[in-house]
Amino acid sequence: MRLRNIPRAEGVLKAHPIVVKNEKAFRGRWNQEFGNSNPIHIEIGMGKGSFLLTMAKQKPEINYIGIERYSSVLLRAVEKYEERHGRDGILAVNEGTEWDFKIYEDYPNIRFVCADAAEVEELFDAGEVAKIYLNFSDPWPKKRHARRRLTSREFLGRYEKILSDEGIVEFKTDNSELFRYSLGEIEEAGWRLADCTWDLHSDERMNRGNVMTEYEAKFSGMGNPIHKLTAVRLFTDQE
Repeated sequence: MRLRNIPRAEGVLKAHPIVVKNEKAFRGRWNQEFGNSNPIHIEIGMGKGSFLLTMAKQKPEINYIGIERYSSVLLRAVEKYEERHGRDGILAVNEGTEWDFKIYEDYPNIRFVCADAAEVEELFDAGEVAKIYLNFSDPWPKKRHARRRLTSREFLGRYEKILSDEGIVEFKTDNSELFRYSLGEIEEAGWRLADCTWDLHSDERMNRGNVMTEYEAKFSGMGNPIHKLTAVRLFTDQE
């Protein structure tokens, strides 16, 4: 489905305080941006932001950064953020809106970034990220596009360079082919599969504390089982 462009998106994102500008300049100093030494968790391909906003509210001791490539999609996350603050007229958020910076003092542990997933090494320094969330990522079904999948060994190689020693990648999808592919890539990339289920919502242990994304609610409502895995890198003695 073709993504509809929203002309005002660029202006809103440029002006809104929750969206980090000149994001590559923060590489290695994101904790300074948050003003604390709390662990940093990122969601790559955050979509409309419901998952990350819920996580940030539930766990104020964690710093969250949402990365979304498309400005029109990230605009919806900004609107969702405003909605969570009880502001009216969310869909009318436009370039030139006067933002009340004081309201963000009550929600200090989240930031948004408009960037491509392939740029993660330019956004974060070695060991700077404790956890990466990949939720219902684009499956890129054609074989020639496999390297674009966010669970490909190419992307796992990028994650290795920014994750802490005990860093985790958490992946959820309803796409069985993509999930099976991801399991293979984790093994080929030299990672360890920490946990796995082919039917998350029927797995009492793994579903405990699960925060659903908008896609997750939609697909599970259609009767599709949700697959989930967590993976950690296997470090060698040489490292």
